[in-house]
Amino acid sequence: MSSSAGDPGAGRPPTASPSTHPITLRVNGARKQLDIAPWTTLLDLLRDTLDLTGTKKGCDHGQCGACTVLVNGKRINSCLSLAVTQDGAEVTTIEGLASGESLHPVQAAFIEKDAFQCGYCTPGQICSAVGLLREGRARSLDDIRELMSGNICRCGAYPNILAAIDQARRQGNGGQTP
Repeated sequence: MSSSAGDPGAGRPPTASPSTHPITLRVNGARKQLDIAPWTTLLDLLRDTLDLTGTKKGCDHGQCGACTVLVNGKRINSCLSLAVTQDGAEVTTIEGLASGESLHPVQAAFIEKDAFQCGYCTPGQICSAVGLLREGRARSLDDIRELMSGNICRCGAYPNILAAIDQARRQGNGGQTP
């Protein structure tokens, strides 16, 4: 079917593939320049483009916390954040918390307190705990429980998770990098 003079699309070139947008991120200390589709979530960018699969896709609706990462030091659900809105940000995933062979104090506390069962939620739990401790609002186990309420563990490892976060909090360096 040919277009006619009355067709609003007449004379235009065929539609190209969807546009991409250039962004720059610092991910786990490394600068990344990327061209991404505007609808790409930060979670999908991390997992599918940058192959950082430690961050998990759980509910994909911001309800379980499995996708929690740190953006400019603050915890966010990466499934709810479009990557283009993070242009210029510093992103830290579970892969970026350790320094070489030295685990982050929260990672070490999770191991010491056996704070995982299936482990699927563990990366989001740890990133959220690091952000929580940086916020400096947790003064008790009740505070930790409330501030971690956005991270769901279906295995029921909460007592050990709370104990690990509390141990890192008491050591005073849980929000810092090693």
